[in-house]
Amino acid sequence: MPRLSEVIAALENLWPAERAESWDAVGTVVGDPGQEVTRVLFAVDPVQEIVDEAVQLGADLLVTHHPLYLRGTTTVAATHFKGRVVHTLIKNDIALHVAHTNADTADPGVSDALAGALDLRVTGPLVPDPTDPHGRRGLGRVCELDHPLTVRELAARAAERLPATAQGIRVAGDPEAVVRTVAVSGGSGDSLFDQVRAAGVDAFLTADLRHHPASEAVATSPLALLDAAHWATEWPWCELAASQLDEISDRNGWDLRVHVSKTVTDPWTAHAASSTTL
Repeated sequence: MPRLSEVIAALENLWPAERAESWDAVGTVVGDPGQEVTRVLFAVDPVQEIVDEAVQLGADLLVTHHPLYLRGTTTVAATHFKGRVVHTLIKNDIALHVAHTNADTADPGVSDALAGALDLRVTGPLVPDPTDPHGRRGLGRVCELDHPLTVRELAARAAERLPATAQGIRVAGDPEAVVRTVAVSGGSGDSLFDQVRAAGVDAFLTADLRHHPASEAVATSPLALLDAAHWATEWPWCELAASQLDEISDRNGWDLRVHVSKTVTDPWTAHAASSTTL
């Protein structure tokens, strides 16, 4: 069985910490480098529900997309929910490793997984990483459909292929407009409208779209917007990352057991459709 340090080295090779944004908090949060690793769980959020799942599973390592501590802290007391997460991990000898913006821009990365879930063909990054001589890394992806769909049909495909959430898929723009090219970005994407417009795509699928940026985007162009739940747009990466670690395990003869959590940790739990008009 590999040591944690060996598994972390393999993960760092996939998602080097130096490629994370300066504000981000990635890497190993909890764990003894010398401990053996036999079972790994991938998830989006390092919340108590996921940590409890890791305990039940008998995992030695939990890999999440979102950081536990994005900003500094002065305490890990179990009186706070993040402190309880740390206590549970340590008491059960479970390591925690985070790959966030360094996984967003990786090749393949979070947006590749999102595109794959929707059967979109990736043609390149939306915001290329200037340090990548091959032009494959970067934030977001520009994609083509195998055949044209209306915005309504593309939204239905997204609703069917992405994990179910209370939000579902919101649409801005003409539902009957034809879509041939799509930009996708897992997670919050409304800071990318300039790059999306420059890419000349017909639609943009992302999460966490706010009123004013979305209103301005559809007022200034025929661009259609598809707004999914943040968690749902990033969960496909867990399956991609797990398959990458499985391949590394096979190559090294580690015989790791790699799992993906199907626990929905999207914070929104219900949706009531509007039933009245003004």
